[in-house]
Amino acid sequence: MKKTILLLITLVTIISCSGDKKSVDAIIESGDLAAIKEKRTELNQQQRDLKSDLDKLNEYIDSHEKEEQPVLITAEVITDTIFKHFVEVQGNVETDQNVVLKAEYSGVLTDIYVKNGQRVSKGQRLAKIDDGGLSSQVAQQEVQMALAKTTFERQERLWEQKIGSEIQYLQAKSNYDAAKNANQQLRTQLAKTIITAPFSGVVDDVISDPGQVVSMGQSDIIRLVNLSNMYVKASIPETYLKNVNEGTMVIVNLASINEEFTGKVRQVSNYINPNNRSFEIEIEIPNKDGLVKPNMIATVKVNDYQAENAITVPENVLQENSQGETIAFIYKPINDSIGEAKRIIIETGLSYSNHTEVKSGIKKGDTIIKEGAKTLRDGQRVIIKN
Repeated sequence: MKKTILLLITLVTIISCSGDKKSVDAIIESGDLAAIKEKRTELNQQQRDLKSDLDKLNEYIDSHEKEEQPVLITAEVITDTIFKHFVEVQGNVETDQNVVLKAEYSGVLTDIYVKNGQRVSKGQRLAKIDDGGLSSQVAQQEVQMALAKTTFERQERLWEQKIGSEIQYLQAKSNYDAAKNANQQLRTQLAKTIITAPFSGVVDDVISDPGQVVSMGQSDIIRLVNLSNMYVKASIPETYLKNVNEGTMVIVNLASINEEFTGKVRQVSNYINPNNRSFEIEIEIPNKDGLVKPNMIATVKVNDYQAENAITVPENVLQENSQGETIAFIYKPINDSIGEAKRIIIETGLSYSNHTEVKSGIKKGDTIIKEGAKTLRDGQRVIIKN
């Protein structure tokens, strides 16, 4: 068909050029330069018009020849599904029970009762500091307290029998109370020479050695960690504040140990950090094998949006037209083997994991064209690959 049209155009051009040839020769023989230039301009315009007509004819022929050869495509029947969108952020693994036990009394560290990696129970003795004679003071003071108690009890009985003066009774009571207070203070100080576990956990590091002089509130003795109560803390941009609540589903991935956990947000901060405009969340995570450690980096996926019975399509089937509208192609069967590509304008929602939610324009049961969609035209014939 294309060759036939080109042949006809060529014949018309030859005939036209025959007449023009005579006219051109006559003008040249006249020697009129202005007429010769005018004729040249006329012939140039005819040449441009002819090329434009040829382009139009070629375009028409090409389009119809393509339609005569259906394009191979792949397609997928649309079904409804649950669409979940996640916001991904980075978090850190933490535990509230990760402490360095410091010396609460100044002196020589005489004993370490544990070693690295040892499990200990709450209240268990971990280390001892030389009391510098404090235990002897406690013993002496207890003797004084016992005497003060005996004196007070005797004076109290006499006072109840109306024997003795009130001043003697009050003085004995005052002495006994003072002795008890002094004893309590000494015992409190003495207790600080024994370092005990504030909670059950694992000795992560024995920092100081026996014989070392330690200072109250400054010297680190032992690091104690409880790996049973682990959680991830992450910062979420404030734009997601209304979509993230206590109980929101979360997926936590720990790449360093190749573990992934599904959990829920257990706490949402009520404070927006002014430096990065974010709020913090906490997610409790299991640690049965003890592989999860404090300060591990975690990838946190927070389920900020979910739609039931949603219509979704692969992101790569979506295109944008010159008006900025989102379009796609659906398959409309013509017969058992050939169909038609129908271009549709759609309204989209959120995208996640290479799929986009469709708000309108596509319904359940439609057949969306996937491979080959980028080069299709509206109404073009197509064949689905087997």
